[in-house]
Amino acid sequence: MDEQETTSTAPAPQVTGLRPVETSARLAGWALLLAGLGHVLRAGWELALWTAGEPASGPPDRGEGVHRPLNGLESSYHFVTSLAAATVVICAFLFIGWLWRVRDNSVALTRESPKYLGFWVYLGWVLPVFNLWIPRGVVADVYRKSAPGRDLPAVLNVWWVLWLIGLACGTGLMYSDGPDRLIERAYTDVWMLLFSEAVMVGAAVAGFFMVRAVTKAQLDRIASLTAEQRIEG
Repeated sequence: MDEQETTSTAPAPQVTGLRPVETSARLAGWALLLAGLGHVLRAGWELALWTAGEPASGPPDRGEGVHRPLNGLESSYHFVTSLAAATVVICAFLFIGWLWRVRDNSVALTRESPKYLGFWVYLGWVLPVFNLWIPRGVVADVYRKSAPGRDLPAVLNVWWVLWLIGLACGTGLMYSDGPDRLIERAYTDVWMLLFSEAVMVGAAVAGFFMVRAVTKAQLDRIASLTAEQRIEG
């Protein structure tokens, strides 16, 4: 009898140490769409380069550090590439900021250690091989702790699969190739570039909905525990 009374009057878990995430989630989501727009712009210029055709003077990069003067379209592609790179930097900064917040909240909600140590929030994106699964794992761990017993949202896997496809089919090369090399590829192999850009746009859109899904699950959990505390109080 005493055990039953103790169980029925046990206080609800205390919700403390939580960080606000609504604004961070909103910024991260819009930053993802901004990065997607950067890929759309770059795809438009790559298609324009392909349509114009390679000049008779050949590709801009002649090898061994020799480059010919760029024409107007090629110069504008340099600008668009720089603009797209800036959107990626903004997106990375705001996305990781959001991920830190929801990760901290998931720990506060469960009082359990996160599956991945904090440095993986950064290094998981840049270390070869590890970047194939750790970033997704960090997000999945946040969701499972925020919404225990619920299946992972399908959009999380869609986002990650599209990201990996883009990384494998061209995006990784784009980060190592300079704009002049990309111009050459646009003249000779534009369809692979366009496919990669399209995949990354899809990843950005899926990422937008993923951020919303994870944030909503966490906010719902916080609201539920807060309501329990009020009732107990």
